[in-house]
Amino acid sequence: MAGARAAAAASAGSSASSGTPQPQEPGLGELLEEFSRTQYRAKDCSGTGGSKVERIEKRCLELFGRDYCYSVIQNVNGDICGHYPQHIVFLEYESSEKEKDTFQSTVQVSKLQDLVNRSKTARCRGRFVCPVILFKGKHICRSATLAGWGELYGRTGYNYIFSGGADDAWADAEDVTEEDCALRSDTHLFDKVRGYDIKLLRYLSVKYICDLMVENKKVKFGMNVTSSEKVDKAQRYADFTLLSIPYPGCEFFKEYKDRDYMAEGLIFNWKQDYVDAPLSIPDFLTCSLNIDWSQYQSWDLVQQTQNYLKLLLSIINSDDDSGLLVHCISGWDRTPLFISLLRLSLWADGLIHASLKPAEILYLTVAYDWFLFGHMLVDRLSKGEEIFFFCFNFLKHIISEEFSALKIQRRKSLPARDAGFTVEDICMLRRKDRGSTTSLGSDFSLVMESSPGAAGSFTYETVELVPAGAQTQAAWRKSHSSSPQSVLWNRPQLSEDRLPSHQGLVEAKSSSSSSSNHSDNFFRLGSSPLEVPKPRLTALSERETRLQEVRSAFLAAYSSTVGLRAAAPSPSGAIGLLEQFVRGVGLRGTSSTL
Repeated sequence: MAGARAAAAASAGSSASSGTPQPQEPGLGELLEEFSRTQYRAKDCSGTGGSKVERIEKRCLELFGRDYCYSVIQNVNGDICGHYPQHIVFLEYESSEKEKDTFQSTVQVSKLQDLVNRSKTARCRGRFVCPVILFKGKHICRSATLAGWGELYGRTGYNYIFSGGADDAWADAEDVTEEDCALRSDTHLFDKVRGYDIKLLRYLSVKYICDLMVENKKVKFGMNVTSSEKVDKAQRYADFTLLSIPYPGCEFFKEYKDRDYMAEGLIFNWKQDYVDAPLSIPDFLTCSLNIDWSQYQSWDLVQQTQNYLKLLLSIINSDDDSGLLVHCISGWDRTPLFISLLRLSLWADGLIHASLKPAEILYLTVAYDWFLFGHMLVDRLSKGEEIFFFCFNFLKHIISEEFSALKIQRRKSLPARDAGFTVEDICMLRRKDRGSTTSLGSDFSLVMESSPGAAGSFTYETVELVPAGAQTQAAWRKSHSSSPQSVLWNRPQLSEDRLPSHQGLVEAKSSSSSSSNHSDNFFRLGSSPLEVPKPRLTALSERETRLQEVRSAFLAAYSSTVGLRAAAPSPSGAIGLLEQFVRGVGLRGTSSTL
């Protein structure tokens, strides 16, 4: 930051006002090419004005500036964190075009700078609490988990001896003082560094902390290298609302790829030795969600992701003004998954980034939430751990009104009723009876939707999905699995696992009673019983359309750039060597014909 403040329009308009021609805006294809080629490092892209990474960052600033006024936390050369953006955006408030010329910062820049520099030592890899989404005046933040004593001592000691500093330098000269060297007890050191972390959280008005780790502490070589707020012995985070919502790490998503990208029926093995963090959510946050949280270990990957997203949406849509922090261990796999889903879901409702088109919001979330915050796509692709692909392919499972923040707001605004279901409750019950309607078709989908598994008889050794009617209860039968990461179950599938056509939706609405329709769209005083309401675009149907367009655009770009390396089986023999050669010389356009 270094005292720098940025109005929303300034970053986009500075070069235009000078009269010099601007280079063509980088597209999603170029972004994915760069993303799949190398991991982002802040120190590797400074001083090269025409570099791809610098163009990507400028494009992100311009997209943020369409709807917000913001300040910038300067991270040139990775001085604060080596795998955070060089220009970290601190969104301050939504703005119109007229307000951009009179931007006045609402944040004490120097204080925020100081808190960031001091608090980074408290978290794994120096990945401090960073606000990334602004919704209803609340900051949605991301970070890594808390650093354990092993990492904390190791990195502070290393940086103290070798003051040159690595990518994720733990401390500046002012952070490693003689006092720090003298105080080597856990209590004193943790009081200091975690105290700064807590001050930053309070400065950002964060109250809710959602921990996605399946462990209480990350252990390597018998040493606790990370910790978490939920097991802080001194209860320093007792004033915050802590949620332990364990979610499988990136290694689990190799199972997702090995099953031809079928997440239905894929269940994490919760009995592994290192898994010791149970699900823990305060009751007051779950009472309105109608989810049986005690069954979380029986959920497949789709159900688990859906239910966690519902929980996060419910938290940020609450009546208080408190912000939210989401983190896993390092904060660059599971964390961007849910940050990206939150951003896209709120955008689809028209509640954030209101002026951005589908291609623009897709570019922003891929570039900012994933690439510039250090997701290691190259490494993940080489291991088949395709959590990045899962995120955007998963959009087909959150198109319905169940995930709409607008629906949550409408239900809160309804007056209390003495008895009976609300109109929307009846709609929800009827929708459940119709079965699953969560999957979207796409010409660009890499998922083999015509495979036997999609039809209900998955023939792989690890799982057998038996089709069943909508009234058949789920009967789980454990099957053999070759990987300790997953437990695959035989679950009778609903007969409809695809999104019905618009014609089918219209027929379903017209055949149902008037009470099952949304009252705000179809209820009309004085209308005759025979009157048929004219179809019109509702907020929910617009949400569906928007998310469809984002998913289709992603699959198209992904299949043409990253898809060959991501989806192809391990190469063997002459064909495998030929494919490796074609990819090595960069002829991705012709490799698809092999």
